Amino acid sequence: MSAMDALPAGHTVRPPRADDAEPILGLVHACTTAVVGFADYTLDEMRDELARPGFDLARDAWLVLDAAGAPVGYATANGKGGSDQVDVEVVSRDPVLVDWLFTRVLRRARELGRAGGHDAVTVDHGVYRDDVALRERVAALGFEVATTFHRMRVDHVGDVPPPAPVPGLVLRQAVDPQVRRAAHEVWNASFAGHFGFVPKTYGEWHEGQDRKSVFDWSGLWLAELDGRPAGFLERTDQFADENRGYVGHLGVRAGARGRGVAKHLLGHAFHLDARDGRVGTVLHVDSNNPTPALGLYESVGMRPVLVIDVWRGRFG
Repeated sequence: MSAMDALPAGHTVRPPRADDAEPILGLVHACTTAVVGFADYTLDEMRDELARPGFDLARDAWLVLDAAGAPVGYATANGKGGSDQVDVEVVSRDPVLVDWLFTRVLRRARELGRAGGHDAVTVDHGVYRDDVALRERVAALGFEVATTFHRMRVDHVGDVPPPAPVPGLVLRQAVDPQVRRAAHEVWNASFAGHFGFVPKTYGEWHEGQDRKSVFDWSGLWLAELDGRPAGFLERTDQFADENRGYVGHLGVRAGARGRGVAKHLLGHAFHLDARDGRVGTVLHVDSNNPTPALGLYESVGMRPVLVIDVWRGRFG
């Protein structure tokens, strides 16, 4: 048995269960607070993570416990619908456990790639810019920074008026199943070519949305321009613990860009968040986005408050 096959003395490992969400969250909070100074994850998000469609807890996740039974390491490998892309996450404050868990997630990533018919797999791991130790570890494993996500925020003081009308633009709420289908088509079309994006069937997408505890269908809006589906907005309660609204996704079809659709949808989100008593709105933007999204968000008063690099490696 090699060193990387054996856990440190007194430690055990098992697949996490749904009822482990709270203790795992405690570990995540300890790690994130040590790096960025705040918890940055909620119990709802943790529960959603453990219940993702297609996520096999027995094969895709590891929970390491110390001699007292407390979580001290956690890791996941999340495949993307048979593609050659796998998202991984390793969480621990113990560098020995970090190495042990990386061995597992990379092995599982290769298995997921082979199951999809791929000889090699592209593996992504998000890392806070301030997490020096994890940055050094993923670099040593052969990862390189592939893109950077900025968390953007705008604060609301009092009422925020609805956005000015755009000629030919109509918003429809996705409480109507037909609106959901149109929004799904726009979702696939608008994000084609974006970093890490893998299209989903309507069934896959709908199930994923339904399983999010921070989302309901009233938070999804379809933008029709000149009678045709052109863009969409997804609002969630992911940052409700900060009393801020969250724009989970915002996309516009290529043929409808440059006509104010995205800015109108963003203004609509600000208006609804302020109406609901939220003190601000948050979103994440890929700085290498093929559309000029970062400039749009800055132009409406949003500012970066956190930087997360996505490190990428190719493994055969």
